Amino acid sequence: MMSDGALSQDEIDALLAGVDSSAMGGGAPAATMAVPPSSASDNYDIGALKGFFSSTTEALSSNLSALTGTNVTLSPPQAAISTRDSFLPQLPDMVTVISANYTSGFPGEHIFILPEDSARAIASLMTKEDNIQLDEMAMSVIGEVVSQMVGTQITSLTDKTGNKSIAAASPTAANVPKAAAAIPAGDFAVMSYEVNLGDGLPHKMWEILGSAPSADISIGLNGIAGSSGMGGMQMPGMQMPGMQMPGMQMQGMGMGGMQMPGMGMQGMQMQGMGMSGMGMSGMGMGGGMSPMGPTNVQAVQFPNLMQPKFGPHEAGNIGLIMDVSMEMTVELGRTRKLIKEILGMGEGTIIELDKLAGEPVDILVNHKLIAKGEVVVIDENFGVRVTEIVSPMERINDMGYS
Repeated sequence: MMSDGALSQDEIDALLAGVDSSAMGGGAPAATMAVPPSSASDNYDIGALKGFFSSTTEALSSNLSALTGTNVTLSPPQAAISTRDSFLPQLPDMVTVISANYTSGFPGEHIFILPEDSARAIASLMTKEDNIQLDEMAMSVIGEVVSQMVGTQITSLTDKTGNKSIAAASPTAANVPKAAAAIPAGDFAVMSYEVNLGDGLPHKMWEILGSAPSADISIGLNGIAGSSGMGGMQMPGMQMPGMQMPGMQMQGMGMGGMQMPGMGMQGMQMQGMGMSGMGMSGMGMGGGMSPMGPTNVQAVQFPNLMQPKFGPHEAGNIGLIMDVSMEMTVELGRTRKLIKEILGMGEGTIIELDKLAGEPVDILVNHKLIAKGEVVVIDENFGVRVTEIVSPMERINDMGYS
């Protein structure tokens, strides 16, 4: 029967379902079913990520053992792709979150998470104190531990990918409820480690990579230029600094048989090579090439003035100076006097200080205020019991930089 141009109900249902209605004998054109965009996690090679982070566990264990003075071991991690909603139930109620985001090379979110008890155990090993509180000083110590780990990982990642621009921000740590943890949105890669601190208790650590560094590191580990900071593609066997190949024809490269004067090897043809993104420094595209070869020109890389003073490589070496002695002094108080008053001082002169009776005294290291305390007597000697660790902001204010 001839169709009057209207769609039957069967044909409408077929269109909505993405089925070719011509197979049903109708005259309507075939519907094209929309393909949903691929998830960001499709770009992750979770096997490559697991292989890389597993290869660093031995070095990380050695670093942690040296820092803590005890035998610390990390197991090779379990790797998975996760989301915030599926990952949060794995965490205890209180966690210590250490942010060590990559700033260049493979920029993006990079986070470590420790259960509160594990963070306290690590801080206790570092400071040699029992029943330590997870205060600002403990967070600084844990940040130093993570700085060592990230420095080791960056060194290995640079070797395996050839990307020499990898850097990370100095780690910052905070102890928070798990619901307040700054976990990346969307898909991310997570490495789950078992940690042995030598105390006979089970400890865990999670390392999270946001979607961008997960994808870019996967690509870098597989030897393909990444989408962030990988620069031009390197093609093995085609190192051509200063090569002169007149008459080279490059077809199938979106370059339409372009002639490239100044290149030796006449008649050389390169067909079917997708060259988008290939760095061709030193291959002049016109006749302006110097007879001595091109000049290698690179952009100047200036450090970010807002970055912390010490990166993971510099801060990670603090373990080398642990046995260096420093001068520590306790200051009862201060005052200012005129020269004539100082010259007029004699035995019995009373000097009034700027401290009230019972007020904490200042504890200084190399003349820099680090803590406050109260004077005590130990046998026949004076001592000071530390009552407060001075925050970095207070130190800055005391130095007149506020």
